[in-house]
Amino acid sequence: MKKIKFLLTLAVALMALPNMNAQNPTDLIADWERAKAYTMEYMEAMPADKFDFKATPEVRSFAEQMLHITDANYGFTAAIAGIQSPVGFGESEKTEDTSKANVIKLVNAGYDFVIAGLQQISAEQLSDPITLFGQFEMTKAKALDKMFEHQTHHRGQATIYLRLAGVKPPNEKLF
Repeated sequence: MKKIKFLLTLAVALMALPNMNAQNPTDLIADWERAKAYTMEYMEAMPADKFDFKATPEVRSFAEQMLHITDANYGFTAAIAGIQSPVGFGESEKTEDTSKANVIKLVNAGYDFVIAGLQQISAEQLSDPITLFGQFEMTKAKALDKMFEHQTHHRGQATIYLRLAGVKPPNEKLF
């Protein structure tokens, strides 16, 4: 009898696992609006004359870091939402105008594309399988996790750029 109860409890727990971290579009949109605002704080903190600053010659400039986030946001969102990206792969990062005003405009447009894409996805569609970038099999929810992780990673790298430029980074924006 104890063995049956244990197996029944285990079965229920295993069935609940896929939904433990279930996402819903409303929460996702709120997270991306927060991410947009946080990234904006980073861009506002960096002086205009430091947007082309590189921590070392081999790495992206601050502007390129922000535009790399943007390119990924477009690519991921297009794949996840099944919509056409208005920006070609890597196009943002290759822009010649890396002025503060232009970078802010391009980055915000990329975040707006993410948010608009999320508004087109239902909670049920988050479990749909996709092949991301022609090689990675996952659900739309997992791809969204990877996209959020990507922008967080590169924004975090930008913390070093701010510090090296003598600027105090924005406070963490968890909520």
